[in-house]
Amino acid sequence: MNVQNDSVLMDLSDCLLIDLNISVWTGRKLDKKVSEEIDSAKGTKSRAGNYHKHLLAGTQKLEELQKLVGTIRTWHYDQTICWSDGGSRLLPMANFFDYKASLNAFEQQFNTAVEDFLQEYPQLVSAAAFQLGALFDRAEYPDAEELRQKFKFRYAITPLPTANDFRIQAGEDVKRDLARQYEDHFNNKLQEAMGELWSRLHEVLSHMSTKLADAAQPRVNKDGEENRTQIFRDSLITNAVDLCGLLTRLNVTNDPKLEKARKDLESVIAGVDPKSIRESDMVRHSVKKKVDDILSAFNF
Repeated sequence: MNVQNDSVLMDLSDCLLIDLNISVWTGRKLDKKVSEEIDSAKGTKSRAGNYHKHLLAGTQKLEELQKLVGTIRTWHYDQTICWSDGGSRLLPMANFFDYKASLNAFEQQFNTAVEDFLQEYPQLVSAAAFQLGALFDRAEYPDAEELRQKFKFRYAITPLPTANDFRIQAGEDVKRDLARQYEDHFNNKLQEAMGELWSRLHEVLSHMSTKLADAAQPRVNKDGEENRTQIFRDSLITNAVDLCGLLTRLNVTNDPKLEKARKDLESVIAGVDPKSIRESDMVRHSVKKKVDDILSAFNF
């Protein structure tokens, strides 16, 4: 990957760290009795597996809430860059206001969905009792207030530490050593962060190149003509458009090579749409060639 690896500590004073933690009730429970019954029935000599019940089997409300959480997390990863092993992600100020507005909207959506779920919870338990039959055990279900505590939407936005933040009572040699260690750590994390952006770009370009290639087995249209266009979703192009927009805000080192690759991709998809690509082999082949040229030019 084309990642800048400067030995000096770069100035990222216009970047923040964001920690986002969303917890949601799993609605699953280990049934030890059934697990033992299965082992016994199969003649195992020791515990060979565990049987987990879906406590709200046959209902969709909790699953919809869990999918919402998955959507929020995916959005969060897209809008930020990897930084800390503990989960902190880098949020450039260039993307802060858009990020914060969307985060507030997601938080409200999450809280509303939780309240709706809690309102329906007694009915969902009754429905699950019918679905689970002999596996139903009312003691395994928390009451509504206890359940409320299992849903959390928390985040913390903090400044990015610098080497000058070592305010300790120690000799200057110790402080210099700590500062050097932090500088190495900082530059490694920065390299990983920029590598993630290059990886996102490579993934989009590679997917486009694959999907825009001629299909191995052509389909026959109603008029009898062969069609070698592969089936692809509109997101093949819209994802590229979205990424080009994001990279203008996430390129925290102002990497000129990354910006050049971004502009090249932006130029490729300007003026084309999924419909024209599907209907014209000439357009499809042209877009694929330009995408492949980017992949070759930047040594992915």
